[in-house]
Amino acid sequence: MTRLFNEPAAFADEMIEGFVASHGRWVRRVSGGVARSTRSTPDTVALVIGGGSGHYPAFAGLVGQGLAHGAAMGNLFASPSAQQVYNVAKAASNGAGVLLGYGNYAGDVLHFTQVQDKLRAEGIDCRSIAVTDDISSAPLAEKHKRRGIAGDLTVFKVAAAAAEAGHSMDSVVEIANRANDRTRSFGVAFTGCTLPGAPEPLFTVPAGRMAVGMGIHGEPGIAETDIPTADELAELLVKDLLAEVPDGVSVEGARVVPILNGLGSVKYEELFVVYRRVAQLLADAGVVAVDPQVGELVTSFDMAGTSLTLFWLDDQLEELWLAPADAPAFRRGAVTAQALDAEELAFDTEQLALIPDASQESKGSAGAVLAALDAAKAVIDANVAELGRIDAIAGDGDHGIGMERGIHAATAAAADAVVRGAGAGTVLNLAADAWADKAGGTSGALWGMALRAVGAAVGDTDAPNAAAVAAGVAEAKRSIMDFGKAKVGDKTLVDVLSPFSDALTAAVNDGGSLRDAWGTAATVAEQSAEATANLLPLMGRARPHAEKSLGTPDAGAISMALIVRAIHNTLIGETTVKNTVKENA
Repeated sequence: MTRLFNEPAAFADEMIEGFVASHGRWVRRVSGGVARSTRSTPDTVALVIGGGSGHYPAFAGLVGQGLAHGAAMGNLFASPSAQQVYNVAKAASNGAGVLLGYGNYAGDVLHFTQVQDKLRAEGIDCRSIAVTDDISSAPLAEKHKRRGIAGDLTVFKVAAAAAEAGHSMDSVVEIANRANDRTRSFGVAFTGCTLPGAPEPLFTVPAGRMAVGMGIHGEPGIAETDIPTADELAELLVKDLLAEVPDGVSVEGARVVPILNGLGSVKYEELFVVYRRVAQLLADAGVVAVDPQVGELVTSFDMAGTSLTLFWLDDQLEELWLAPADAPAFRRGAVTAQALDAEELAFDTEQLALIPDASQESKGSAGAVLAALDAAKAVIDANVAELGRIDAIAGDGDHGIGMERGIHAATAAAADAVVRGAGAGTVLNLAADAWADKAGGTSGALWGMALRAVGAAVGDTDAPNAAAVAAGVAEAKRSIMDFGKAKVGDKTLVDVLSPFSDALTAAVNDGGSLRDAWGTAATVAEQSAEATANLLPLMGRARPHAEKSLGTPDAGAISMALIVRAIHNTLIGETTVKNTVKENA
């Protein structure tokens, strides 16, 4: 369990603060994460990496000369928001473009892609590399769906070395993609992990058993066995990895970087015992081990487990892998770096949002928007634990926590905007930005898009009316489905949002008031959320283990139904908050 913390909600921020205070020779704090505190070569590609906190030394520990230029750091087990990634990218940029690197998780893909589009619109050359090394998370034919785990290190290291050497953006991207294609990882777990302040583990493994292929967020494994001996574990890991050699590579005589990674609670001494046998097996197969790495490189709090990564080298990749680097958690060779001056160290991109002019009618309606968000906050607070339990059945169990962070941030931003005289549309827009920024993860991105769509439709000129709200919800449906690629039947919040929007629009077109139309649509939303129990997930982290969720509704669908009903209650003057998640969900 995680024993040392203050306020659990502040853990990630306080962790970053302490990390920067103790590693100022390498990094500086910027809004959204950290960036190098040393001077980078002008007119070179900048590598900005990132992901959720809780995996140190990924990602902040890999920032420094010869490695990443910056790291966007999300909340615990939640992807950084688009705003966080953008802030870090702007702080790290050297003038020759930005390469964004991250593990292939839905929230990361959404947020980093948003930033890529935004930077390109500003005239900055921006590309992305999503690491896909975990062989247990999807078959080879669907390699693009695989997760990124400890193989992040190999891809980031060679890409950064190429950037440091002055390679063009096209060259750096080609090298990163080649490294990703030549990296394979396979992991196991013996226990789950417990987030700060949580009363029980986020996920569990039965006592005396080993989950084969379990992900670093607790994504269910592909099999479960008795705990083997150290040698038996080494044989399992090596056998499965040698069964999937990259195209064009011959095992005999191949040069490989082996990385035996501890996930948090497996001790170095245990890892050395396992690696002893790994080394023997690789040698027996004719593989030449180059610069083996044994230790903690991508962790998951106090999770007990390990993974083995094989990085299949060619001449150029080997040269780049062995190039000097100086980061808090990864150092080799001699690196000389000049510290930034005080003004550069203080650089940040975050600015207070301006409040545009609004009509008195719109300002008067802003209070109603805040009341609706307050109601949403209350219902999420009442159901946060159950939402997490539902999500943990086939996912990583963080949906309730993420929704709680998002709605609290949105409500605080909305309250500040109301005090500063914002209209209804601006209140929704600022709430959207805060939700996406603080919640992170896929749900943060999608709820941010939803609120912004409604805010754009409502605007700051007139008091919101039923037609404008229905149009905003319809645009939220369209944008979320276009961006996230989910459709009805995939077992996501779209299974609620789509029928809710359709019912709301139909009721408004029939002449219904906003209160009555919203109430009708909220009933449809609740029925649709319950019906997701009969679906198999086709998107997100639950997809690889879809059968585990059959009979349980989707957490995102349930939370959306809870919120739209809570908003209806504010429209009819009902303020009582009930725990409305069904006990048998």
